[in-house]
Amino acid sequence: MSIFWKKRSVFTAGLAVFALVLISATGSFAGKSGKIIWKSSGHGPASDPSQIFHDKLCKAITKATGGRLTVKPFVGGSIVPAYKEVDAIDQGVLQMAYSCPMYNLDKWPAAGLISSRPGGLPGEALRTWFDYGGGADLLNKMMEGYNVMTFPGALAPLPEEVFFHSKVKLESLADLKGLKARCMGDGGEILKRMGAATVIIPGGQLYEAMQRGTIDAFEYSTLASNWKMHFNEVAKYVYLSPTRAPSDPQVIFVNKEAWAKLPDDLKKIVQSVVAEYTQKQHEYLVFESVKAVDKFRAAGNEVYKVPRDIEVALSAEADKFYAEKSKSEKPIFAEIYNSMKEFGEAYNAIK
Repeated sequence: MSIFWKKRSVFTAGLAVFALVLISATGSFAGKSGKIIWKSSGHGPASDPSQIFHDKLCKAITKATGGRLTVKPFVGGSIVPAYKEVDAIDQGVLQMAYSCPMYNLDKWPAAGLISSRPGGLPGEALRTWFDYGGGADLLNKMMEGYNVMTFPGALAPLPEEVFFHSKVKLESLADLKGLKARCMGDGGEILKRMGAATVIIPGGQLYEAMQRGTIDAFEYSTLASNWKMHFNEVAKYVYLSPTRAPSDPQVIFVNKEAWAKLPDDLKKIVQSVVAEYTQKQHEYLVFESVKAVDKFRAAGNEVYKVPRDIEVALSAEADKFYAEKSKSEKPIFAEIYNSMKEFGEAYNAIK
């Protein structure tokens, strides 16, 4: 048995035990009145707008269904460790979660493609590809064998991520060498290949990690989200560029068995409310990010575009990375990559 499967077995056993504790505490996932009760988790701290929208979404579903489906919201890390939300769905500890696909690279290497990654699709194109270009179907195909699914409308593309909040001024490609930086997903792997010393740290721990000097720079989310998390207080420089992450997609995942048990009318209500809120969050963060630039500057931060030589080198390294992965990984990797690439080329042709 591989080390991965040993680790997964241990984690699975732990979640299964936890699930039994939850079930015994509540009686079942269906209340005594016959109403259905779901548990859903975000992936971020309470101050993260994505977590806030997740919590509002859960309440909106409960209201829209007249309480027939009650979705109880939980903050990231409060039910299971941060970034393990999809594993918890697979084991039935959660019935729903709002998370980034790239947090599941340990299971699905192709998950990094539908994430904030170099060469990805910008927000409008990404949501269109996901809803109408077969993206949701491909994500479900990638997750075959797990008790997890998604559906069109469940992806919030979100605007481009901040390239870096940094204590170090970046003036050329050479400044990436040895830079201690928090970078997630494929972007983190690509920057590591370029010489950065990348680490994985949950979003809720970034402020403290910068204060302590554990890292010198980090990527996390949009200007709007990062302003609300007070990152202006721990990093002087803000670097902007769509090269590393032209969008910051997050997806609603649900437990297959729990979904199958929902009456058809409740499924339609859930899908409708989810689609409304994922789009609302995207538009809200685009608007707030425009305003946040001035807020960072007023707070004393220096806001710059990423040096051109870094952008060029990153794009070139990303092309090499994905060419290698398309050959070495399971066919689903190349299938998703090529689907996104072809749609992106068609999308750009009409711009």
